[in-house]
Amino acid sequence: MYKNIVTDVFFDLDHTLWDFEKNSALTFEKILVGNEIPVSLDNFLEVYVPNNLIFWRLFREEKITKTELRYQRLKTTFDSLGVEVSDAVINSLSDAYIDNLSAYNHLFPNAIQILDYLKPKYNLHIITNGFEEVQNKKIINSKIAPYFQHVINSEMAGVKKPNPIIFNLALEKANVLAEKALMIGDSLEADILGAQAAGLNALHFNAHNEQKHEYCDMITDLSEIKLYL
Repeated sequence: MYKNIVTDVFFDLDHTLWDFEKNSALTFEKILVGNEIPVSLDNFLEVYVPNNLIFWRLFREEKITKTELRYQRLKTTFDSLGVEVSDAVINSLSDAYIDNLSAYNHLFPNAIQILDYLKPKYNLHIITNGFEEVQNKKIINSKIAPYFQHVINSEMAGVKKPNPIIFNLALEKANVLAEKALMIGDSLEADILGAQAAGLNALHFNAHNEQKHEYCDMITDLSEIKLYL
């Protein structure tokens, strides 16, 4: 569909190429045990995962700071589970989470295969709302850095997806017109609607079992990108 139109492909990182939930679970498995937190990993993740999405949305909407995001997603989870954890320990866990997260580097199935397929044909880039120091480690440690010409993050842009400023910055760095660019990501709001508002084409990687919509095509496996590029 985009083979004769697109020259540049922009990927989201977390939940699109880098398997955030799997790597995050492994990180918590390590730090909860290491800090002797009296909660099972399954019970913790059942509450934490949706909490994290809520606080990331607030962070994306500029309603909370990075520090508040990192603290509140843990505090509210422990409170919901009825587990008493001091602020000092929560802050320690928050730091340990960031320090250890990029040590786990599971990618989604077929991520490397599709990057190998695309690399000779297109200019590849990343647009991410994640924190620069963490995202760079993920990209390097998972050995996908050589595939990408530019990595644009929200700290660099001063705004987060879906703000058009970050997409415009990405287009400027890649030196490409919006109509020749394709954004692939998991978030309907941040990646798809954000990209389309800035004039980019979009392809929704359905990592969260969402309902089909009419905004753009949706895929459930990265290998399906071959149907479009």
